[in-house]
Amino acid sequence: MGRPGGRIEKRFAALKAEGRAGLVAYLVAGDPDLDTSTRLFEGVAAAGADLIEIGMPFSDPMADGPSIQAGGLRALQSGMTLKKTLAMVRHLRARDPDTPYVLMGYYNPIYRYGAAAFAKDAATAGVDGLIIVDLPPEEERELADPAEAAGLDLVRLATPTSDEHRLPTIVGRASGFVYYVAIAGITGTRSADAASVRDAVTRIRRFTKLPVAVGFGIKNPAQAAEIARVADAAAVGTALVDRLAQNLDAGGKAQPGLVDAVLGDIVALAQGIRGARR
Repeated sequence: MGRPGGRIEKRFAALKAEGRAGLVAYLVAGDPDLDTSTRLFEGVAAAGADLIEIGMPFSDPMADGPSIQAGGLRALQSGMTLKKTLAMVRHLRARDPDTPYVLMGYYNPIYRYGAAAFAKDAATAGVDGLIIVDLPPEEERELADPAEAAGLDLVRLATPTSDEHRLPTIVGRASGFVYYVAIAGITGTRSADAASVRDAVTRIRRFTKLPVAVGFGIKNPAQAAEIARVADAAAVGTALVDRLAQNLDAGGKAQPGLVDAVLGDIVALAQGIRGARR
């Protein structure tokens, strides 16, 4: 399943050895433009993110709330494509040999690219894993086979409605980690409560030895720390995309402080997580 000894497995092993959870930071590739987005991603690991999720912009992102939808639209309007996203990963990987990169998005752009060609090109670029939101386990072979052959981890999503009957199917072919979507619905709308997350993580761990990352609804360092006490990682996306949006001018162009503002939030989230289990 994926790469034993790959970057994702190594990173979670290192986090476990440190006795702490990880921070997974999500931003949309090309938001608000390729140059700003590249500079932003160049700083995310140094700011304290342990894994980086790179959103593949898509015109119809049904699981995303208004913030990430807007980010995807800004990226598409600035000319971002899947090819350019892979080129950006190649550039980032040349600078950073160790941080795991996970592409997150929808199957349609991959289908148009060609699943086998995409898996090969993504692995060559330095991608470690894929989270494809709208690809259920029953439909995944078309991508899972070439992804596995290329050494990519296929990260599965579990939700509050994933019960004992459904979980074995979900985690059956999963690799890298399991991503627990802490709220039913779209990204960034509500916050998860720690007790229900703890119960869900305990339930998922009965069916898999993979690490469990929790996302959707984590907005600040205190909430990230709460999740970090019960899960292997906390994933934050909407709050970072919101911070980015607050640093655009009236025409939607990046203002000078944008990169520092977003990286500052990542620093604070990382500190919250690092102090969570002390």
